[in-house]
Amino acid sequence: MPPNPATYDTASETGAGPGTLDGMKRLWTPAWIARHVAMVVLVVGFLGLGWWQVTRAAGGNTLSFGYAIEWPVFAGFVVFVWWREVRHTLRGTPAPPATPAAAGAEPTTATPAVRRPVRVSRVPAVPVAGADDGDLAEYNRYLSWLNANPGARPGDYPG
Repeated sequence: MPPNPATYDTASETGAGPGTLDGMKRLWTPAWIARHVAMVVLVVGFLGLGWWQVTRAAGGNTLSFGYAIEWPVFAGFVVFVWWREVRHTLRGTPAPPATPAAAGAEPTTATPAVRRPVRVSRVPAVPVAGADDGDLAEYNRYLSWLNANPGARPGDYPG
């Protein structure tokens, strides 16, 4: 029987599209296996804590009714984040396979993702002739007096 054209996903039929084995291989890396295990452990743990709160609430602890609702919500949030990350990974472009350089071929240099900073030599600004600032000179005298008298307070300045 041919597939229904209204619901048929042609994108998943491509060689590395979502839903194919090539696309699903991205979810079986060591990092993703750890995420799958963490999701299962968290969901089971949160649902177990929710059931524990239900039994406490049935025993007469009225505060546990709120927690009995809260823990399954946490479990649902973990499933939501996991599902969103799975969809994000499957929709992303897969990394191109590394091809070994041919013997005798000149290596190509690609622009690195992080570049070294550019060093710029800084030259102090030359003051304009005749632009003496009396307030600046007074402030510098005040700072040099504070430096010469380390135990003095700012109110002790004689100037």
